[in-house]
Amino acid sequence: MVENKSAQRYAEGVHGTMVLALHCLARLTLPKGCIPLQQRFGAFSKRLPLFMLCTSAQCLPLHTRTGSPSCLSLHPHCALSAHRTAGTRSFLSRAWELSEQPLKKLVRRPLRLRLEAGAHEPMEPVSTPYQHSLLKDRSQYDAEWRRSVEDPAGFWGDMASNYHWEQQFETNHQSENFDVRKGKIFQKWFRGGKTNLTYNCLDRHIERGLGDSPALLWEGNEPGTDKVLTYKQVHAAVCQLANWLKANGITKGDAVAIYLPMLPELPIAMLACARIGAVHSVIFGGFSSDALASRVKNCEAKVVITATGGMRGKKAIPLKRIVDKGLAKVSGLVSKVLVYKNPDVPECDWTDGRDVWWQDELASQSTDCAVEWVESEHPLFTLYTSGSTGQPKGVLHTTGGYMLMAGTTTRYVFDLQPGDVYWCTADCGWITGHTYLTYGPLLNGAASVVFEGQPTYPDAGRVWAIVQKYKVKQLYTAPTLIRALINAGDQWVTKYDRSSLAILGTVGEPINPIAWQWYHEVVGEGRCPIVDTYWQTETGAHIITPLPGVWPQPPGCASLPFFGVQPVMLNEKGEELQGAGEGFLAVKASWPSTLRTLFGDHARYETTYFQPFKGYYFTGDGTRRDKEGRYWITGRVDDVINVSGHRIGTAEVEAALTEHPGCSEAAVVGIEHAVKGQGLYAYITLKEGHEYTDALKKELVNIVRSQIGAFAAPDVIHWAPGLPKTRSGKIMRRVLRKIAAKEESELGDTSTLADPAVVDALIANRP
Repeated sequence: MVENKSAQRYAEGVHGTMVLALHCLARLTLPKGCIPLQQRFGAFSKRLPLFMLCTSAQCLPLHTRTGSPSCLSLHPHCALSAHRTAGTRSFLSRAWELSEQPLKKLVRRPLRLRLEAGAHEPMEPVSTPYQHSLLKDRSQYDAEWRRSVEDPAGFWGDMASNYHWEQQFETNHQSENFDVRKGKIFQKWFRGGKTNLTYNCLDRHIERGLGDSPALLWEGNEPGTDKVLTYKQVHAAVCQLANWLKANGITKGDAVAIYLPMLPELPIAMLACARIGAVHSVIFGGFSSDALASRVKNCEAKVVITATGGMRGKKAIPLKRIVDKGLAKVSGLVSKVLVYKNPDVPECDWTDGRDVWWQDELASQSTDCAVEWVESEHPLFTLYTSGSTGQPKGVLHTTGGYMLMAGTTTRYVFDLQPGDVYWCTADCGWITGHTYLTYGPLLNGAASVVFEGQPTYPDAGRVWAIVQKYKVKQLYTAPTLIRALINAGDQWVTKYDRSSLAILGTVGEPINPIAWQWYHEVVGEGRCPIVDTYWQTETGAHIITPLPGVWPQPPGCASLPFFGVQPVMLNEKGEELQGAGEGFLAVKASWPSTLRTLFGDHARYETTYFQPFKGYYFTGDGTRRDKEGRYWITGRVDDVINVSGHRIGTAEVEAALTEHPGCSEAAVVGIEHAVKGQGLYAYITLKEGHEYTDALKKELVNIVRSQIGAFAAPDVIHWAPGLPKTRSGKIMRRVLRKIAAKEESELGDTSTLADPAVVDALIANRP
């Protein structure tokens, strides 16, 4: 009999969006990402001593080479596993014990069985014993959440009392308009209040006697290279840089671009800008000179802060050279370039009169700098995220509301206490590094680990060596990294002491349940709750997230809304759907860290986020809600692809590809990737007189690397004599996605194509 009732439901083909496959190891070649389960957790059964599970985001069912049904009977090396189909959320990748009779009965059916979608959850919620310091149970959460949406001004006013306000905000401090039919979109929080984020991150703790506590724990690229900075030391460095900025003409509201490696100087630079009311714009160190130039120009930066270079594993990144190339394209805008001399990459070119050394300039500056008290809605930073039009969007966040959400979510989601050692593995070039490496931990008086290197350098044990070295309590990382570490093997994890870990977190994309299970059982030894957080650059902080120990957590589920957030599920008409089902994810009222605008383009802000569904903020994601009211994120519904947690607009990549003189047209879609979650699949149509060659493929990849960055390089180039278009000229990307995923049997109706024969040509030319 089937020993697991959930398994029985799926085996009978009743519920679930998945495909079942039988893997007979005696006759199959295993794909990359398939790991012996015995190696992970040990054998489940004497009858089935070795199971196989796939840890990748997607693994298409394997077929036997012989095609003989006999090899599909109960065999010691058979496993039943489930994998998601392309374009759907992975809900289950789990093996069950089956006796010989049901298994034989099952395999008489077609090898691939599509099961209808339903409301049942494929994996039972996991209860991990943990006592949250602020919430004792689900009922308390429910009461707090209800108050937060029924009385947002009162609820967040109470939360704001945990921070310093130089000037108190009004009692009725909140107002908004989320409906484009009623006029300009806006949100205002803590009206009348004045505060300073850096003061709350540093001075407030020093005044409470925490000045000698560690604030930043820097781990360099090479093992053994490290630095510990206390709150007093960070404060002194921040004041020196803030004074230098003021001496060079930077005042409240001016923009400063930051292009630094993951050194302590990066969060220090962010804090220095916030101290004097300057608006920082951190540019990810993996961006090219073109991408840097467009961002510097858009945010109107007067100063650029950079370094001679940085190290990522064995590779030196010449950051200053990239800055020089970028600024040559926006000449006259930037007056000063402050250069940190990194001893690992000491050399760089120099422009006299513009370039100055960090170490020389700051040595003479005072370690005390007066705080600039700013209005709650004063701009704090702009951060650029990919858009579907190809032009990056400068998301603008403001001081008061962002501070409240950054500090409060970090406090509740990670149960963060003063003195905790917390590690977010993100780069400060992304929103996660802003909210959950810099501001959130420091607002709570914790010690934040800043890691310069690669998580697998010099070997796959580096992450766990750092956890052991610093006794990390909360670890926050991406499913991409988790999948890579799974593939490296458990031995790299178990050789290090992880007893300090109490809470594990994931960010950037939904985590597939097998990776979740490995993270929970192997890394956390079954004792650390996992918080699978959902949020965006635009939301500023978590908006749907588990809370550790407060309720059981189903693997792969984003869970329930954070305080003040009112998610809704909409149909195509913008009507709210009730109960279990699937639809578009939107939010129907503002929360404190809602993005306020897109810098310099409020019309695009309204069109992108508020025009699709009137009266709602549209996330751009699809969702499934179960009968318990929990939210599951099903992926992007627009033309933005999530690669290793980096949101990349397909139009941006297509624009770069078509700049090649031989490229007539390009269309980019997302494909499942075993490590990155999603990869980029580019269809290329060449101009007359150009030939399809491997050399040309390299040129196309390199042009994307040059204009955007290596992380946006296409994984696959597919030569396309033509693209599937409607008679009106619109490219049918649905068809391209199916061909890329090798699911041409599910193409559906292609009769509306101007030339249906192009589909067969694309399938024939598939790499």
